[in-house]
Amino acid sequence: MREDVPGRANVADTPELAAYYDALAAREMGALWTVANEIEPWFPKPKSVPMIWRWADVRPFVDRAPSLVRPEDAGRRVVMLVNPGRRDISAAVGLLYTGVQVMDAGECASAHRHMASALRFIMEGTGAYTIVEGERMTLGARDFVLTPNGTWHEHGVAEDGSRSIWQDGLDIPMINALDANFYAVHPDLQQVETKPVDSSAALWSGGIIQPTDLRRNWHKPWSPVLKYAFEPAYDALVKASKIHEGSPYDGVIMEYVNPLTGGPVMPTIGASLQMLRPGQHTRAHRHTGSIVYQATKGRGFSVIDGRRYDWSEKDIFVVPSWSVHEHANLSETEDACLFSFNDLPVMRALGIYHEEAFTGTPDGRQPLITA
Repeated sequence: MREDVPGRANVADTPELAAYYDALAAREMGALWTVANEIEPWFPKPKSVPMIWRWADVRPFVDRAPSLVRPEDAGRRVVMLVNPGRRDISAAVGLLYTGVQVMDAGECASAHRHMASALRFIMEGTGAYTIVEGERMTLGARDFVLTPNGTWHEHGVAEDGSRSIWQDGLDIPMINALDANFYAVHPDLQQVETKPVDSSAALWSGGIIQPTDLRRNWHKPWSPVLKYAFEPAYDALVKASKIHEGSPYDGVIMEYVNPLTGGPVMPTIGASLQMLRPGQHTRAHRHTGSIVYQATKGRGFSVIDGRRYDWSEKDIFVVPSWSVHEHANLSETEDACLFSFNDLPVMRALGIYHEEAFTGTPDGRQPLITA
């Protein structure tokens, strides 16, 4: 603590001051200098801690849920992943929520909407779908779909499908912190499908060429693409890796974007896919903003604040804001991929994003904590 620096609070208590503080408290007031070093820290001090939820530990609880709870009773049958430092708000890290949802063939949940923005990343199963504002999207493994704030949406699995599992990502804690959340169930419980299946992805799949009239008439703050398929994204990573060195901190990393703006898919949540080349071990850095990762291909490890977290496919881990982190691919022959979502759009929109490299060692990597 650097509380003796001139200009920072360093007031010694006296009986008179103690009585003064008591009198303030009795009137719902307080003295700033008693909390200044806490509420205005020298650098970010998140309550969240680095965490990993290994799929081998999560999967049994996910598989057990369908025998215990019906989706029509639970609304959404989800196993939440809760950070020990953020149990008070059910967050996985920072102000981001994540959980693992499961639905069996023929099941569907009622249509609803909320002020929180959301995405779903498919982990396994066949026949899964999401309907957003009348558009049905068919979903395969490692695809992800947006359900932007305020949009009617529902999820289900076709009768001829199989048990489907996906990761939910939402900004619920952020919206609750702003006292701005709303939730509503559709008056008819299900939507009428008014658009062709997978139409938004089809309309915008040209990438560098886009429908002129739709460009002119789209005024919503989120991406007009609601479904982002995995295969085209991975193919883009592979092609980029052959001609582009990538980031020294994240390997070859690409952001899922709103094709109209080139910006994030939603105003409060961004998403990325990154590749670590065979044997690659990145340098360490830190930044404001929290990130939730899922290992989607291969196996490796990440060092977060000096501790090593080994991961393999479907493991989920988090990096809190301002935590020093780096990643490594354990295979010398195959690439490894990480899907992630984050609150970086908020950091950038508010002008509070900050990033710096870790320079403590010659190779730019953290020394491991052995205790």
